[in-house]
Amino acid sequence: MLAFLDKRAASYYRGGTSRAIMIQVKDLPTDKSQWDPIFLGAIGSPDPYGRQLDGLGGGISSLSKICVVGPSIHPDADVDYTFVSLGIKNTHVDYSSNCGNMTAAVGPFAVDSGLLQVTEGEGETTTVRIHNTNTKKIIHARFPMADGEAASSGDLAIDGVAGTAAPIELQFIDPAGSRTGKLLPTGNAIDVFDGVRTTCIDAGNPCCFVQASELDVDGSLTPQQIDDHLDLKDRLESIRAQAAVKMGLADSPSSVPGSVPKIAIVSRPDASAAEDVNLVARAMSVGQPHKAIPVTVALALAAGAKTPGTTVSECVLQSDGDGSAMVVQHASGTLTVDADFDESGELRSANVYRTARRLMEGKVFWK
Repeated sequence: MLAFLDKRAASYYRGGTSRAIMIQVKDLPTDKSQWDPIFLGAIGSPDPYGRQLDGLGGGISSLSKICVVGPSIHPDADVDYTFVSLGIKNTHVDYSSNCGNMTAAVGPFAVDSGLLQVTEGEGETTTVRIHNTNTKKIIHARFPMADGEAASSGDLAIDGVAGTAAPIELQFIDPAGSRTGKLLPTGNAIDVFDGVRTTCIDAGNPCCFVQASELDVDGSLTPQQIDDHLDLKDRLESIRAQAAVKMGLADSPSSVPGSVPKIAIVSRPDASAAEDVNLVARAMSVGQPHKAIPVTVALALAAGAKTPGTTVSECVLQSDGDGSAMVVQHASGTLTVDADFDESGELRSANVYRTARRLMEGKVFWK
């Protein structure tokens, strides 16, 4: 007997170095307990082969995502945005974090789908105020318009994505304490897990950072080299799980969500790095080495760079500029984060530039 096929209105967008199915909340059941099977079926999980061939996923964490967008009742926002991370070989449906890369697609999707009406003319820009329900934080997305929709063509290139597209400026307002309420959730600049000094920071998403030298590895490992280094991956996951418990994100290591905290290896730029690079990082995402770097990890790195005594600040190569922007070298190139701190050292906002593009709109089927 054939399985019953159902469908929902949806769009498919690239946001930064990620892709996701975009769905308006009005097109989903009002009972949120019914969402998980829809999302898993649409993305193609679980897939024991790890390819998600029977759905719109791509077999890696940055391509196994759903974004739900709808009107907001938050006084400082135009839309609510809920990010969902889907397991690939399993049925994990994770609402515990935000995706900074897919945040870049939320404003364009809200405009393109008619959820928001804007009056800006050709070549002008619009700003969409986004309330991320996962972290309860506000993000401003500013992007150009063309023919009444979000512009897709432009001259901004971001490392990890081929070609160029229209720039999208993302300003994360008061990003510290997204899940724990504190920039340093453990109260310490450094904790020690499995004998490795670790900095736990919550800015954009909860993250933990360890130095390559303390893991006896090269900080410039490729994602494939990390994937092949099973002992390293096991060590990182053990540290991440212990950090999660100490950060108050889980009651035990076995109950730690796959998506938070993020963990990354940091190191000081060497002679082979570009002249303007301040820091080298290799990030993990749901147990896999990230091909580039999650935007929220870059936000946390910017915060850690300005926080004395962290594993991040020890690795930062200071530039001759004003120190507000930091260039992070990741596995596919670099990403610049412009962090704004007040006189007392509090993180007020952080800015990054991304691109996004609508790839498809219509109906997504699942079974």
